[in-house]
Amino acid sequence: MASSSPLMIVSCSPTPAAATTRSNNNNKNNNFLCSHALDAVHIRRAAELADKSAGFTSPHPNFGCVIATQSGKVAGEGFLYAQGTRPAEVLAAEAAGNFSRRGTAYLNMEPGDCHGDHAAVSALVQAGIERVVIGLRHPLQHLRGNSIRALRSEGLQVHVLGEDLNGKLIEEARKSCLLVNAPLICRAASRVPFSVLKYAMTLDGKIAASSGHASWISSRTSRNRVFELRGRSDAVIVGGNTVRRDNPRLTARHGGGHMPMRIVMSQTLDLPEEANLWDFSDVSTIVVTQRGARKRFQKFLASKGIEVVEFDILNPREVMEYFHDRGYLSVLWECGGTLAAAAISSGVIHKVFAFVAPKIIGGKNAPTPVGELGMVEMSQALDLIDVCYEQVGPDMLISGFLQPIPDATPVIPSVDETYEIDPTVTPYESRIIFFYKTWDPYGAFSNFSPHAIKMPDASGDYATWLSVEHYYQAQKFVGVDDPVAQDGVENIKSAKSPEEAARIGRSMQRQQPDLVRSDWESVKIEVMYRALKCKFSIYPHLNSMLLSTAGSVLVEASPHDLFWGGGRDGEGLNYLGRLLMQLRSEFLGESHTSS
Repeated sequence: MASSSPLMIVSCSPTPAAATTRSNNNNKNNNFLCSHALDAVHIRRAAELADKSAGFTSPHPNFGCVIATQSGKVAGEGFLYAQGTRPAEVLAAEAAGNFSRRGTAYLNMEPGDCHGDHAAVSALVQAGIERVVIGLRHPLQHLRGNSIRALRSEGLQVHVLGEDLNGKLIEEARKSCLLVNAPLICRAASRVPFSVLKYAMTLDGKIAASSGHASWISSRTSRNRVFELRGRSDAVIVGGNTVRRDNPRLTARHGGGHMPMRIVMSQTLDLPEEANLWDFSDVSTIVVTQRGARKRFQKFLASKGIEVVEFDILNPREVMEYFHDRGYLSVLWECGGTLAAAAISSGVIHKVFAFVAPKIIGGKNAPTPVGELGMVEMSQALDLIDVCYEQVGPDMLISGFLQPIPDATPVIPSVDETYEIDPTVTPYESRIIFFYKTWDPYGAFSNFSPHAIKMPDASGDYATWLSVEHYYQAQKFVGVDDPVAQDGVENIKSAKSPEEAARIGRSMQRQQPDLVRSDWESVKIEVMYRALKCKFSIYPHLNSMLLSTAGSVLVEASPHDLFWGGGRDGEGLNYLGRLLMQLRSEFLGESHTSS
């Protein structure tokens, strides 16, 4: 995407002795501008780093870190690869080594810790960092301000863009931080996933000929860009017309990495029995529909392994609120004009990507990208914000926001402020504690959390696994006398993130069920329990966090996993929550016995 105007760098070279007629005030102003320019450059680099894993892992809060020496030279860099992997600050500090002493750390966003170990803050403190520049506060209420307070309490100087630092260069740098985490910020503010509407149209505004034929409007270069957009999304959503007319696959087609879920939104379920979207060998498909629609066809889809979700009222906002609860950060809409208009009218579309091809097709009845919005005057037209223009092959890509990125500054009292107002209100304390994503308040309870465990193998030797999920997925194939199964175990063990370990394990189980150990269904709960017990035994802060929930019901809030999670309406078995409560009871019993 085309960037904003180039960053102006103020020259910081020493003034020659022959020209030392400037006043002290001018020298101070120059130093001030030089410092701001350097801060802006490094913050923008941190934002650029934060975006590096896009398309390779599922969308997550994007963190980048640059550590610079006292002279301003970059000494180390790092970025968060996926949820459940090592923080950007830890990686940057390791890369910088001793050069980080008395240096400055630049973070595009305040670190977010839900795991109780404050790894990011500890890494900066132990590295000897003196100053930290932060692009923006964390947008999630339960994390906002926590790391900033922790850093300052350790004696580090902390500057937040827009609060402690201001100016044109600083504002441009802050904007880059907002853009790289726009999905997280918009999701936190609107309670729906960040939604992007994408379409390709001819120069005269048509998305297909009058016959419905649409292959291809845009160039191959533009279509490759669409694959990138899909890779940045949790899911791609289309309507029934698109399924019937185009029979799309909706894959990212990048040969590896993250594959978005495919969602079909159809009120009547008037869909074909044969469709590429019913093939889930690479990625799954979810069909959302009106409650009671074509029950026989729903059974047909279920027999093919397609998940069907019914809604009392099927509209874009209800659907997006559901996928917000499912943990999605970003959704790409590749639908026709009717559904696009409904999504825009519902207020769920945040950004638009329009690929305009230099072609004219004409046609009085040829479809357009957006259907009826009920507008009758040009003064009612929706204006895009922060519009960018980019030539992509022969096409022009026009992109912009339909809604401004919300200000990350809190507009309601923070948790601390609320407690000061009413000491009887204890934050996040309730009879039922929900957890799901690793960035949730109790994210450490997730089997995807970044806590390595050591578990014995068949010979009694201990092996290190990067997460509980790594260990659990590999155990599906342990002991199977087949080279493919053995290779699968090694591939899972070496996966860079819990997400990738899960993807490998689930794919193998789905595509080659004969490789799964014969006793798996009877032992998988015990496998998970052993791994959880190891995790909560070797990390004292996790043990304390678990024990602090005594008296509360723990629910893994996945709305779609009806075995390990609680399901959408509490219909799930919630075995992960049950195992944690069983483990908590065991630990509490041990503490009472020892006392």
